[in-house]
Amino acid sequence: MFNDIGPLELVTLIVLAVLVFGPDKLPKVIQDVTRTIRKIREFSESAKRDIRDELGPEFKDFEFEDLNPKTFIRKQLDNDDLGLKEIRSGFDFKKEMAEVSDVVHGRDGESSSGAADSSGGRVDMVKKPESGGVERPPFDADAT
Repeated sequence: MFNDIGPLELVTLIVLAVLVFGPDKLPKVIQDVTRTIRKIREFSESAKRDIRDELGPEFKDFEFEDLNPKTFIRKQLDNDDLGLKEIRSGFDFKKEMAEVSDVVHGRDGESSSGAADSSGGRVDMVKKPESGGVERPPFDADAT
């Protein structure tokens, strides 16, 4: 719950609580806060239990955490039925980019693979200026 609070921040909160509530009232305040948190947790768990009961037995595996879009997408992508792991493992990005570069530059596939290997598998992705020389019109900020 408080994973992002560091030790210095925790000490600061404790000192601030002692200064605001005083050492004699602080234990009572801590008990009240913990009791309130416990009641909120019990209320949320009973609400979850009621919703599961109302949904019926076909939703017995339903988890409320799955309603978070990140969790839902991660769960769907890790599903082996889609075969995405094989696709991900079989895709070599450097090789694919070298092939695309070869096609764009009109080079032969065998001659460029040796050249790509000699440069450490790096592909030159820098856009080179065209020598044909059609000049772009100047940008006018007021026109937009």
